[in-house]
This record gives sequence, C-alpha cells and structure tokens, in this order.
Amino acid sequence: MNKDLRLFLSQIVSKPYQVVALAPSSAALCQEMVAGLDPNKGPVIELGPGTGNITRAILGRGIAPHMLHSVEMNPNFCTHLRESFAGVNVHHMSACDLDRLGLNNVQAVISGLPLLSMPIGVQRDILKDSFNSLAPEGSFVQFTYGPNPSVNADLRKEMALSWTRSDKIWRNLPPARVYRFTRPMH
Repeated sequence: MNKDLRLFLSQIVSKPYQVVALAPSSAALCQEMVAGLDPNKGPVIELGPGTGNITRAILGRGIAPHMLHSVEMNPNFCTHLRESFAGVNVHHMSACDLDRLGLNNVQAVISGLPLLSMPIGVQRDILKDSFNSLAPEGSFVQFTYGPNPSVNADLRKEMALSWTRSDKIWRNLPPARVYRFTRPMH
C-alpha cells in the first residue's frame, strides 16, 4: 500500500467528520477537474486537497507550484502536502476563510470539498469568497457523486451561477461528474 493511501485510510478512521470520500480521487476524475487550466492565466486555489491527487494533476497542467494555493483543514494532510509538493502554498485553514489569502484574478477554484453536505451558510461563505477571488472569466470547479449539480439550487439562483457538467466519470469510486460554475460578467 502506498504512502498516500495509507495516510488517506488512517484519516478516514481517525477523522471521519473531515474525510468523507470513499477513496482518493481517480486519475480520470483529476484530469477532468483540471481540464482547461492554463499556466499563463494566473493562480489556482485548491480546496480540500487531501493527499494531493488533484494537486498532482494541477501541477501536471503546467501550473507553477508557487501559483497554487491549497487550502486544507486536516493538519496531517497539510504536512503530507508540504513534504510532497515543494513550492506549493499549503494553507492550514478553513475554506470559509479564503478572503484571508487576499488573492484575486484566480483562474479557477478547484474544490474537492463535500459541498452539498455542508450547511447552506458554509456553502455560501465558500462560494462568495471563491467568486470574490476569481478573475471575471474564472470558474469554480466541483465534483459530485449525485445526479444533481454540486451547489445548492437556492445558492445557484441567489448567485446567478451558470454551469456545465462533464459526462459521468465511471473510472472513479464512486462514479462522479464535474461541474464548472461561472457568474455572468458585470
């Protein structure tokens, strides 16, 4: 068993309220999450990187490590990410506090958070801060295992979000879809 999987499984057992995934994100899901990232379009924020499968895919798209800001609440995952990805900005904090980073013109927020399982107020805070950080054409990218969009319907309406969704990614456990949310430019 590799080091990433061992860490992932140990955190499921010790912190089940923080780690709600059944398995780390597959390569197929990671590739869909990072599709469209451009090394020349500015920084990227990653929410809930866990052991770093999506982090690896973001860097694989050519994003420079210093342009990636990974936000993780679990201190064990933070230590692992810092050891595994030199130069990546790993922030041990809640995604509700993104405004503390002071980032703007971000090309994408890539979220591995279980957004729909969070209270609506927490979802609102995360989305508000994410869209405040994004460039006008930036997107909030979120996967979900369910049949509906991965952002609450009332919030989609309140924030005037548009979205696209991927085909079902069968090579993930469980199968998932990726949604890209955007806001109209004012």
